[in-house]
Amino acid sequence: MKQPPVVSQQDWKRALEKFRVKEKQATRERDALAAERRRLPRVRIEKEYAFDSPSGRKSLRDLFDGRRQLLLYHFMFGPNQSEGCGGCSMVLDQICHPAHLHARDVSFAVVSRAPIAKIEAFRKRMGWSLPWVSSFGSDFNPDLEVGPATPQEGTYQDGEDFGLSVLLREGDDVLRTYFTNRRGVEALGTVWSLLDVTPFGRQEEWEDSPEGTPQGPPYTWWRRHDEY
Repeated sequence: MKQPPVVSQQDWKRALEKFRVKEKQATRERDALAAERRRLPRVRIEKEYAFDSPSGRKSLRDLFDGRRQLLLYHFMFGPNQSEGCGGCSMVLDQICHPAHLHARDVSFAVVSRAPIAKIEAFRKRMGWSLPWVSSFGSDFNPDLEVGPATPQEGTYQDGEDFGLSVLLREGDDVLRTYFTNRRGVEALGTVWSLLDVTPFGRQEEWEDSPEGTPQGPPYTWWRRHDEY
């Protein structure tokens, strides 16, 4: 394997500073994309869905857990599978502590078509505490285009797909504001990357957000996760 050259400290710093210009530009471009994302049109989810959870049936509004914004990860785990997708498992492993999201009025939940008993067994095996519900027997997955119109027996993960839906609660209405999958999911997991895809963003006053978006000074809201 051909390695880059080893240089002096001065040459290394010079090369790093030159590269940093491109990094800063990429950061500004990401901020601009986040600002544009916050202005995307929304679609109302008209149908009423019911999900199985360890504590009983839940509606889509219940998954917000009293908050206005919801990050909902569509985890590939079909009803005929004995365990969840390896790639989706990596995604959940990297999700930040939810207390930081809760402080910005954001909940995080996971949904799969596998029956809740299978989900619970796998969740406990993996040591995850994020809320995870089953959409088994409903049209939720195909309606949101993350699952087959009809179960495909014997296919990989029963024909499931993965992705992240971002939802906003406006009174009794639930609006879908954003969706990403494939490599768009790879970059998610930190507090900042997840807040950047929400309709309210980081809620810091330097952000370019629609008028009326809640905002305040940066840094001041940060806490250790057991101090909120």
